[in-house]
Formats: sequence, C-alpha cells, structure tokens
Amino acid sequence: MNEHAWIKEFPAAITVCDEEGVILEMNDKAAKTFEKDGGYKLIGSNMLACHPDSAREKTERLLAAKIKNVYTIEKNGVKKIVYQSPWYKEGLYAGFVELSLEIPLEMPHFIRT
Repeated sequence: MNEHAWIKEFPAAITVCDEEGVILEMNDKAAKTFEKDGGYKLIGSNMLACHPDSAREKTERLLAAKIKNVYTIEKNGVKKIVYQSPWYKEGLYAGFVELSLEIPLEMPHFIRT
C-alpha cells in the first residue's frame, strides 16, 4: 500500500503546488472542489491563473515570502478553515500546501493549560 494512500479520500481538500504555483498533486476532495475549473486536469497548470487579481497578488506574495496564511470562509452555508503553508523537501522550500476543511458554523473552543 502506498504510504500516502489515505490522502486520496481524506475529507479535506488538499492541493500541493511547487514554488512557482504549478499544481503538483490534489486529492479527490480538492478535485471535486475545483471541478468547474477542471478538477484533476488542473495538475500541471499554474494555480495563480485560477485566482482573480487581488487573490493572485496575495498568493504571489505568500509564495515569495514563504509564510503561512490561515483563515475561515463561509459560502452557501458551509464554513471552512483554509490553511496554506510552505512545504519543504530535504530542507529546501518546495512550494505550498493548501488544506481546506469544512467545519461547523458554531464549534466549541477550548483553552488548555
């Protein structure tokens, strides 16, 4: 069994791009999320082309600065947390991973000590 086989059907959208923004991998949830844009056919294309100007500029800054970006969004009654973070291969910057996970509209928050 492929050691990363669990990713394919994991219920969060996972998209991986290189340092230029070219999509290298995506799982089933990401392909479904971006189905109107081509789904799995997006692999090999630059994800910057999928963003409107303001989002593209922000994404270009994130790729260049190699810093994470985390936010929540709500669309059509579905709330998601989006976690975009650099990834590294053998210690060298290799691009970004985006995780997009549906979360409840209201959810408990715990502070642990």
